[in-house]
Amino acid sequence: MQFSKTQKKRDTRDDESLLAEYRSGGSLDSLSEIYMRYTGLVFGVCLKYLSDREMAKDAVMGIFEEIIVKAKNPDIKNFRPWLYVLSRNYCLMQLRREKKISVEPLSDFMEFEEDLHPEKMELESNLKNLELCKQKLVVEQRLSIELFFERKLCYLEISENTGFSLKEVKSYIQNGKRNLKICIETLQKGE
Repeated sequence: MQFSKTQKKRDTRDDESLLAEYRSGGSLDSLSEIYMRYTGLVFGVCLKYLSDREMAKDAVMGIFEEIIVKAKNPDIKNFRPWLYVLSRNYCLMQLRREKKISVEPLSDFMEFEEDLHPEKMELESNLKNLELCKQKLVVEQRLSIELFFERKLCYLEISENTGFSLKEVKSYIQNGKRNLKICIETLQKGE
């Protein structure tokens, strides 16, 4: 990528100010300014999950298209951690779609997988329920739980990454775990 000598000067306002401006006026300039700050992070996440540079580049563009709609949500308090989670989830959905496409044509010629591996199907069902229930959590709970259990960060690191107080982090994790348990039990009873 080459930059011209007349390149636009970077906006020095913080993420929250630019996000508020985007929400109030809908100008893509303020949203793109925030996103440009984190394209390296987004590309890194995409490359980690997708393991293909071209797919990662496509995902970076797809994620921007998603945040055009999703960034209007007033619940987003800290853009960077929210963007990380959004990027990761986007990549996981891409991987699921890719797997589904490559497996479906073979299903007509094979026995049903449930008959061959019932424990695998139960585990997959539990993982799907967990992902579904995580999406139902409030953003702060979901982010705290993902950082604690998936990224293995301690309370202090979560607090530093998100801006939540230590007390809030503990509360979000505790309440999020309880809400996940209730949601998963409800889904299992309905199956």
